[in-house]
Amino acid sequence: MKKWLMFVAMAMLALVLAACTANKDAGKEPEKTDGNTSSTDEGTDGSGEEASAGDQVLYLNNGQEPTSFDPSIGFDAVSWSALNNIMEGLTRLDENHKAVEATAEKIDISDDGLTYTFHIRDNAKWSNGDPVVAGDFVFAWKHMLNPDTASPAAFLAYFIEGAEAYNNKEGSADDIAIKAEDDKTFVVKLSAPNEAFLNIITNPSFFPINEKVATENPDWHTEAATFVGNGPFKLSSWDHNVSFEFEKNENYWDADAVKLNKVHWAMVNDSNTEYQMYQSGELDLSGVPSELAEQLKDSDELVVEDQAGLYFYRFNTSMEPFTNTKIRRAFAMAVDQEEIVQYVTKNGEKPAHGFVAYGFIGPDGKEFRDTVGDLISYNPDEAKKLLEEGMKEEGYTELPKVTLTYSTSESHQNIAIALQSKFKEVLGADVELQNVEAKVFASEQKEFKYQLSRSSFLHDYADPVNALESFITGSSMNRTTWSNAEYDKLIEDIKNQTDENKRWELLQDADRLLMEEMPVFPLYFYNQTTLEKPGVSGILRHPVGYLDLKYAEKN
Repeated sequence: MKKWLMFVAMAMLALVLAACTANKDAGKEPEKTDGNTSSTDEGTDGSGEEASAGDQVLYLNNGQEPTSFDPSIGFDAVSWSALNNIMEGLTRLDENHKAVEATAEKIDISDDGLTYTFHIRDNAKWSNGDPVVAGDFVFAWKHMLNPDTASPAAFLAYFIEGAEAYNNKEGSADDIAIKAEDDKTFVVKLSAPNEAFLNIITNPSFFPINEKVATENPDWHTEAATFVGNGPFKLSSWDHNVSFEFEKNENYWDADAVKLNKVHWAMVNDSNTEYQMYQSGELDLSGVPSELAEQLKDSDELVVEDQAGLYFYRFNTSMEPFTNTKIRRAFAMAVDQEEIVQYVTKNGEKPAHGFVAYGFIGPDGKEFRDTVGDLISYNPDEAKKLLEEGMKEEGYTELPKVTLTYSTSESHQNIAIALQSKFKEVLGADVELQNVEAKVFASEQKEFKYQLSRSSFLHDYADPVNALESFITGSSMNRTTWSNAEYDKLIEDIKNQTDENKRWELLQDADRLLMEEMPVFPLYFYNQTTLEKPGVSGILRHPVGYLDLKYAEKN
């Protein structure tokens, strides 16, 4: 979540942001019509139900069931876009991707840059009519940092005085430097100045929670009937693993700006089915199936937007043979990133030759990625040499069994098959493929059960350190078991360095060290390619952020 940096690259491969309520015919070939399949029949809402005249109903696809609508837990792509529209933080990203006042109408910053005072709007209300108060933010942020919550987002709040100690069970919740001075005044003290702070807190993890509701029912976020939010929309229905629906929240402080009456979200985890639904008018947005990318690249309905992050693979550095750095580097150098984006994903992504994405401009005015250069590239001869050296170091006469694990998805499978083929071609390695259901995959990857597994990273805020800090020792985002004291020190120094030029050099050093040690290897940087029906407008897609429907319209 800033050194206000510009962005240039990325495609959220897994998160398809389209539309509708799935029905029993989803996935079947659409029935033949008079040839016009770009919109639904007049008088229906796309699901066969009667729509009132003038209703604006948008149909999207979330791909799969959200992980959680508890903002402290739903720290992933399949939860963020929904959460960003049924809840709202103190700040919100505007059309220029800058953090602006949201639930807070005024923000005061102390001269030393440490203390932020947020004045909450008098007309800020929850969807049940309760006023949004400063105590709701205190409650929510302490809930996120509570070690018992096990929030994967807790590390984002470590810049707040006392937050890290509490989350690590070394301090008290009372020591966290956040307080409600009164119902409408929320005060936060940082341990060091942080220019990215107002952007960081646009992340859903920093959304408030209605303390009264959550205290009475800890499962308030699991069903539509009990969910209470403070965003432009309210959660009106939720058929788990099938669909959910939003309605305009009449209690939202800026409700007059909201044009849509309803938003239907399907959960269809197949790009071809999604595209068929888009063609038949069941969805207003669709991702682009890779096999149709060339055919659709010049479509008037294609929207291409930047998004910050990358698709990559993790090695488990505690599992043989990936305990050896040379063997990890051998596998990484056996991968042809250009070949992946040209022949497998085919959505115009940029191949990734380092971990930090394009789009970060330093104090010298130069692009971070260009300055650092390519840190890992396809090099079959060097890959073979490193594998031989690594095996000799380990005393292997033959390579231990290697299993590559990916979460259920056609696109993930296609990439896994391509990697399997390349490992065989370059290294002579017979790599087995393992396909695991998404939720099980996420859980087991965090438990270090996989030897080599796919992953993705979407920036939470606009600074290279957000990507790099994931791999410090013990981070919940690490998931490799890799630990390096030099790297940990680099990240610490980056966070404490106030000289911009020196800080930029340290960031580059961290990217280099990560790629030298290779606990992960990158494939490509994301971009968003979306098909959008004529008449749909006002949807904001933030490079570092989430789908925002506050100003969306459908005519």
